[in-house]
Amino acid sequence: MRVLIATSDPRPAVARLHRARIELTVLITAITMLCLIVLGLVAAVIDARSRDNALDADLDQVLTGLGPRLYLDEDDAVDTTDLPGDELVGGEIAILVLTADATGGWTVHYGHLRSHMPAESGIAATADAATQAPGDTIYRDSIDSAGRRVRLAAATFGWEDSDREAVLITGADPDAWDRGRALLLRALTVGGTVMVAAAAVGGHLLSGRSMRQALALVEERERFLGDAAHELRTPLATHRLVTVPRARTPAESEQVLADARALGARMERVVAGLLARARLQSGAATLERVQLLLDQLTESVVEEFGADRLVLRAEPTVVVGDPGLLGLAIRNLVENALTHGAVNPRVPVEVFVGAGRVCVRDHGTGLAPQLSSNPFERGVSGGRGSGIGLALVAWIAEAHGGTATIEPVAGGGTIATLVLPPPRAAI
Repeated sequence: MRVLIATSDPRPAVARLHRARIELTVLITAITMLCLIVLGLVAAVIDARSRDNALDADLDQVLTGLGPRLYLDEDDAVDTTDLPGDELVGGEIAILVLTADATGGWTVHYGHLRSHMPAESGIAATADAATQAPGDTIYRDSIDSAGRRVRLAAATFGWEDSDREAVLITGADPDAWDRGRALLLRALTVGGTVMVAAAAVGGHLLSGRSMRQALALVEERERFLGDAAHELRTPLATHRLVTVPRARTPAESEQVLADARALGARMERVVAGLLARARLQSGAATLERVQLLLDQLTESVVEEFGADRLVLRAEPTVVVGDPGLLGLAIRNLVENALTHGAVNPRVPVEVFVGAGRVCVRDHGTGLAPQLSSNPFERGVSGGRGSGIGLALVAWIAEAHGGTATIEPVAGGGTIATLVLPPPRAAI
């Protein structure tokens, strides 16, 4: 069974997972409904049989209880004077005591709730059937004088010193038992509806819980693809410009090769960092933790951008962390400062390293309004770029037990800070 559900989610993989969740919910609900219907039918059939058996047992109890209370008087006539005072008489079960007359008909000697018994022809037919099965109790369904259904039980009784026989017939309205059956069916319907609704809600919640990890993996994959496109866009564009075919001197050709190699190495580091984050978040790998000199790592990152645009002041500082991921975080902070803060080329971006932190100070226009609330939120950008770079910085800092902040500075510009815990605390 396939259910087509329209979804507004533009991501095909996520949309398919949402459709699969709804299909699972529908499937669980349908299976639950089918099982409850089958169980309800079985319960109704069993209940109907048990109620019919109980009704026949009640009729038979009155027959066997009143039979010994029938006597013959001195004139060989049936004496029913003890019946009215019997505890089995006076309830909702109709009672008739009959004997055959000389004309082949039947004479009624005692009757209780006669209106709940069939007409004369029905009584005669039941009595005839009882005399044809001596020693047995016969059961049959009939219609009483008011047109209502009636369940009958009949048996013959005799006496040792006489050849006379009496037929005792008991009858009851099966609708009285059917009222209990209707209540059961109503209870099964209401209870089944509630259980189906509960199964639908529970199935939806359980299917959502079971797909939570799959959704996380899909979202991480799409995040990885977006981040890779963002991080590789600039070096690829630069690589394309550097390698434009034109006449070059041998020295220029050497420089083009050096620039291409540098850009290739940069893209390799970026891809390695993104893959490391994806593997860490999926649980396929653990964070590499080695002691490293944060000042030297920052110096190597700054060299990629050129000394004319940056001013570096570094003090020896040792931290514990993943060199590739920390290098990616520092690189993103510097790129963000150069992209959004270096409005005046004569005022370079300042980078300071010391005491387990990297500070990047620019002299731009400050934080954009859309960045002021949460500059590290993924997808929030100051106008250029996709905003993924700062989100990666925040994730890397959190993975190392540190923090990342961006604050405006008096006099204009901002200062972005990556703070890492001391080596002892990090280990």
